[in-house]
Amino acid sequence: MRSGDANHQDWVAVLSDSNDFIHYHTSLTDGEPFWISYYRTLISSDILHKDVLPYVQDQSSLKELKSIIPIQESILTSDKDDIIQNLMNGYMSIQLHPHDEECLLVNIANSKFRDVGIPTLESSALGPQVGFIEELDTNINLIRKRLPISELTVKEMKVGKLSRTKVAVLYVNGIADEENVNTIIQRINDIQYDHIQDSSYVSAMIEDNSNSLFPQSIATERADRVAAGLTEGKIIIAVDGSPNLIILPVTFMESFIAMEDYSYSWIISNFFRLLRFSAIFISSFVTPMYVAIMTYHYELIPARLLEPLVGSRATVPFPPFLEALFLEIMIEMVKEAGIRLPLKIGQSLGVVGGIVIGQAVVEAGLTSNVLLIIVGLGTLASYTSPVYKFSNTIRFIKFPVIFLAAWMGLLGVFLCLIYTLIHLLRLTSLGRPYLSQYPIRITSFQDLWVRLPFSMQKDNPKNLRPQKKKKLVDSKKKPEPLNDFYE
Repeated sequence: MRSGDANHQDWVAVLSDSNDFIHYHTSLTDGEPFWISYYRTLISSDILHKDVLPYVQDQSSLKELKSIIPIQESILTSDKDDIIQNLMNGYMSIQLHPHDEECLLVNIANSKFRDVGIPTLESSALGPQVGFIEELDTNINLIRKRLPISELTVKEMKVGKLSRTKVAVLYVNGIADEENVNTIIQRINDIQYDHIQDSSYVSAMIEDNSNSLFPQSIATERADRVAAGLTEGKIIIAVDGSPNLIILPVTFMESFIAMEDYSYSWIISNFFRLLRFSAIFISSFVTPMYVAIMTYHYELIPARLLEPLVGSRATVPFPPFLEALFLEIMIEMVKEAGIRLPLKIGQSLGVVGGIVIGQAVVEAGLTSNVLLIIVGLGTLASYTSPVYKFSNTIRFIKFPVIFLAAWMGLLGVFLCLIYTLIHLLRLTSLGRPYLSQYPIRITSFQDLWVRLPFSMQKDNPKNLRPQKKKKLVDSKKKPEPLNDFYE
């Protein structure tokens, strides 16, 4: 047996153990048959019968066959690993003779994905309503439509020993810092893991501090947020099979910025942005403050408020710590159940379940109505962050603060606040300070703490170290005409 025949039989034998692998020989003419191989579950039968088989004749070479098949993605190779890998990605193999070592690989993959829809986790009343899907090329297409420039660069690689997941790194050449780009590419190449199923796998493996509760990257499904980040010098990571793209590096305050802010007046936008920032503190500390004050610091309660508070707890058999912990855990269980259940049932449970259970708990005397209001306020406040991962962080933080409030009173609450602040000061995102306010930069106040008018947002964020420093173009330079009609 020839070596080429042995090589062919080798990879065919490896793949033939699977029942969905098809390998047969046939001919459309009276000449010699040709051999084709593919996975029937990965290919499109329409493309196979319309765009490939009608063009397969008794050609003198695979190179000639490659030139007449109307499919751009075709490869001539004799490497066994390349053949197997491409067959796994929806390619078909064509051989004119069974003993040939070389074969033609043609991409006839079945690309059935859901249509582009609206973002589900980052919905907005105004502004674009385009969300990413699970198909990588479609996501890159959505970005290129918003940034039709040659400087938008895409670097693709495959990650995962078994999954061989396609990962793309996007950045604008001439704006993004090269050090940031090289760091991300190196970290992705250093990932040693069998399977990568989602972009969250990649972000967790390349973050500076994987033990931190605070997300050092932003996962977004909004094309406008990605395009805005690219123009500032950020780097985007897109993973095939994931509708969420990763933005790096990021800062703490970006978790309070919604793309809807840019659809309003800058004054209204600032009001909502500061409202979200205040809501995070309410969500994290309002319940612990209640526990601390009701346990140790009655003297801080105004005289007129003391009587209603004490009266609301007259029939409650538990100390404030257990009362608050019980109610917070109950609310979290209702929220988790609402997420896991089917959509319509989950919505009913979230509304009806919260009202019915809360009212029943108060009437049973297991908790006070004042605490129920406080916990409800904190729960609402935790969902004001446009970044879903960050809102989950806030939901978790309140529990250790409650424990310290029950143990040490207000001292424990302030110790938690100081520890969190120190942790944020030490935290980095891609080596850049997570708190962009430290060290203090004037540019941080252009579009971070507050949003100034567009005419006053002159600089790109300096913490990104962008190559392009200015946002505003020369106002004296007239825009170039799109075509001769305008001349």
